Parts: sequence; structure tokens; C-alpha cells
Amino acid sequence: MAVAATVSTQGELDLDVSDTASPSSTHRPAPLPEGLRIGGRTVYPTPVFDTYWYFAARRQAIYEARLAGRAGPWTDDPVLRRHRFTNCYRAADRVSQFLIREVSYQGSQDLDEVVFRTLLFKLFNRVSTWQLLTEAFGEVSWREFDLRAYDEVLTSAFARGVKLYSAAYVVPPPRLGAERKHTNHLRLLQHMMTTGLVEHLAAATSLQQVFLTLLDYPAMGDFLAYQFAIDLNYSSALEFDEMEFVVPGPGARDGIRKCFGSEADGIESEVIRYMAEHQQPHFQRLGLRFDGLGGRRPLQLIDCQNLFCEVDKYARVMHPDIAGRSGRTRIKQLFAPVPDRVGAWFPPKWELG
Repeated sequence: MAVAATVSTQGELDLDVSDTASPSSTHRPAPLPEGLRIGGRTVYPTPVFDTYWYFAARRQAIYEARLAGRAGPWTDDPVLRRHRFTNCYRAADRVSQFLIREVSYQGSQDLDEVVFRTLLFKLFNRVSTWQLLTEAFGEVSWREFDLRAYDEVLTSAFARGVKLYSAAYVVPPPRLGAERKHTNHLRLLQHMMTTGLVEHLAAATSLQQVFLTLLDYPAMGDFLAYQFAIDLNYSSALEFDEMEFVVPGPGARDGIRKCFGSEADGIESEVIRYMAEHQQPHFQRLGLRFDGLGGRRPLQLIDCQNLFCEVDKYARVMHPDIAGRSGRTRIKQLFAPVPDRVGAWFPPKWELG
């Protein structure tokens, strides 16, 4: 199904459930393009290219149905019913939603405080770790930050067998002299806050500058620096266009290889931009309903990048004969619905309402 939605001034989505996101039974999809000119090359889409658009429409329909409070199952797609996939919109995922609502826009909106809270949360990327710290210290702030005290809380939890990090992606430990990974990450955060990061972010004139500033710090590779730049950009600290700049991660490169073959190697950023800029013609070509976020916001570069990661996984089942770069053949995570109702609160500056 498709959901027409608006966002109130408080950031909540107001839903009007209607219509369907499945292709019309009377619509005959146009054939797969024989060749596309991207990044100065002609690339030849595989069947996974059309699967990308079908996956996006079906996954968004699941999100919208859950948001509307409808009882599951929310799809007849057997792969989507069995396995776990992130939302089409990165900002709509549970952890991003928590970051935006409970971290970025809660507490002081002073630049140094917003940057500190955002990076502290993202270094662990786990809601329960943030809650552990807020239970111990109340307001989490740079002004009151005591590295030793924070370390003691996390070390005690770690000793009790508490998981401190999300399994979504690996955050490499910086080599800053401590025995434990979490201690090194606290040291990294303190180093970032005391060596001009906030001042450099305040002076940045582009999302790419934010990325390059973060990239200068220990353990910040391309993927992590880009993800953190996007997270900071959700907040009131920055206000850059998500269509400005993209960095393809390893999962996205796998998905791009499956959609276009090796001809797309080296032009992954241009491929992601092509998908973002031509999304509606391809949804229409295939007879798919995709109204965007809140009925207004189309897929951004970060979302199209993320969708390539998810389509890489989806294609392991749907197109097992089409290889990516990693050679992975199974989807590890199974779908387990969270009992809490899905919420939706997005940066007010997006003006979805």
C-alpha cells in the first residue's frame, strides 16, 4: 500500500492510508534499459537494476503500513517477510529516529553540545548505551563531560556482559593507548572536541568539507566519516543538501556491481547520483507507486547509497546467479518485528509538514 503523509510542526507524520504501491495489473512495465550513460561510460543494467526499484517500492510500502498501525504481515514478498532490511530512508530507521529525536534535538542546541552528543551516540550507535549514560549522568553534555567517569560506567557495564556497540557496522577502535575499545572511543571524542573540530564544522561550506574534516581523525575511514557527516547534518548544527555529496560504502559497491557489472567499477558515486536523479522515471516505467517521505521528499543520495546495500542482500536470494564483489551468498539477519509502534520524527528544517 502507499501512504500519503504530512509532517506536523512538531515533526510527527500524519498519515492518510490509500491506494497501493504494487504495480497495476493493467500496467505493462517497460523493458530493462539496454544501456545507460553514466560517469562518461555506457553501463548495461542487469535484472538487479529493476529489482532495485521493486525492492524500494515494496520496502517503503512496509514502512508506511507499519507507520499507519496496520497489523502484519505487511507484504507478500517472501524475502521481505523472512529477512531484515533497513528502511529506504536512512533517517527513518529506528536508531536514526532515536538519534534525531532524543539526542540531536534534545538539550542545548549550542554547536559544541550538539556535536558532542551526536558523536558520542554514533561512536556506539546503540540506544541502550545512550540510555545507560543518561541514567548515570542525567544530562549528557560536553560542558560536564568527565572521561574517567564515563569510562567507569561503560567498563562496569562491559564487565557485566552488556553489549555497548551496535552490530549495524563496525566502528574501528582508534589506537589511543587504552586496553578497551570503548575507552579509546571516549578518548577519541575528547580529542576531537579539544582540537578544533567544532570550529572547523562551523566554518564548513559544504557537506564534503564536513566529511574531510572528520576524515582527518584517527580510525575515521571514508565510510564512517561520511555516515557521521550525515548524522551531524540531521541536527541543527549543520544544514547542507543531502544531494550534494555521496561516498559509496562497501555494501553499496556490491549492490552496484550486481546492478551494472564491472563496468561501473570506479564510478559508483556517479551511479548513485543517477539513481537519485532518475528515480521517478524508473518507478513510472515499472508501474510502481513511490511518493517519497511524507509524500514530498524523494530519495536522497544517502538513501540511494543505502538501498544498494540492501539490494545487494536481497539479490542473494532473488538473483543468486549474479555476483557482487564480496561473494556473499546468504542474508544473515532474520526479520523480527519490534513490539513498539513505529514512529516518525524528522528534522524540522526538512519542512515536510
